[in-house]
Amino acid sequence: MTEAVLLVGGRGTRLQPLTLNTPKPMVPAAGVPFLAHQLARAKAAGVDHVVLATSYLAEVFEPYFGDGSAHGLRLTYVTEDEPLGTGGAIRSAAGALAAGPGEPVLVFNGDILTGLDIPGLLGSHRRAGADVTLHLTRVADPRAFGLVPTAADGRVLAFTEKPQHPDEMVTDQINAGAYVFRREVIDAIPTGRPVSVERETFPGLLASGALLHGVVDTAYWLDLGRPASFVQASADLVRGVVRSPAVPGEPGEYLVLPGARVEDGALLGGGTVVGAGAHVAAGADVEGSVVLEGARIEEGARIRASMVGAGARVGPRTVLDGVVIGDHAEIGADNELCDGARIWCGTTIPDAAIRFSAA
Repeated sequence: MTEAVLLVGGRGTRLQPLTLNTPKPMVPAAGVPFLAHQLARAKAAGVDHVVLATSYLAEVFEPYFGDGSAHGLRLTYVTEDEPLGTGGAIRSAAGALAAGPGEPVLVFNGDILTGLDIPGLLGSHRRAGADVTLHLTRVADPRAFGLVPTAADGRVLAFTEKPQHPDEMVTDQINAGAYVFRREVIDAIPTGRPVSVERETFPGLLASGALLHGVVDTAYWLDLGRPASFVQASADLVRGVVRSPAVPGEPGEYLVLPGARVEDGALLGGGTVVGAGAHVAAGADVEGSVVLEGARIEEGARIRASMVGAGARVGPRTVLDGVVIGDHAEIGADNELCDGARIWCGTTIPDAAIRFSAA
């Protein structure tokens, strides 16, 4: 049996208002909850049992995914009443695992989209005889991430969380949020208090002489912590830039879900998704965006790289560029919003009230 723990308990505050009513892993990307893509990729890699470590809005996961049989998996749900950090969540999930002390357990962050070779990560872990193996990737600006320098053989040398000084920039390799743990390492994580694997568990293991192994994988990787990244991830999934068995359709410039209505003369492209029951009027132009279920895009509206929440309305000739519109918000005609503007759920903006808005 190959087992995995998926960390899906975060509040997703950086994604608000998308996450006010929906936990981040359940926000739709390419037509299905983002979590569906992670589960599908895990299944394709040979995982057969996944423990979902939940906390925020935990009650919404099981009604959608059930016991996992419809997805070819066995799912177990473990819920924290109080968030205990990444390490605490992994430790809480341990009681649902069947793996023996020396067997490998995959752990994935619930907000990362990646084309990682999961079997390759497991194989490298076994060959190295590691206590923990980390997926690493390279980024141009690593200041928002945890740096992980490695030796030539992949042995991890240090951990630096979110470096701010030039002398801390010792590598462009960052912790990419996927791991293989020996089960006994998980069992050694303290219980009953918050624990960060990044700031406590991994540095502690390194100091104790444990073997931590890093695998640099240059496949597609994107942290979905911010709205612009989430919208980009959805578009990349629709277009097939990164492949997921969970996408309900073939790769293309747009995805229109059953029950949606797109009138003749509307333009869709750039990996746009139009959700069930949504309506895009003639003359509207929607590029690289997510239009959630029941939303309305009126005639002449122009939308770029934005997310329009469930049941929201975008009025005629209104322009959105890099914007998030919360569920059931009403944006009147002839408005212009751009550069990271976020409109909260249920908000009403009158006609011609805003011509420019920056984050």
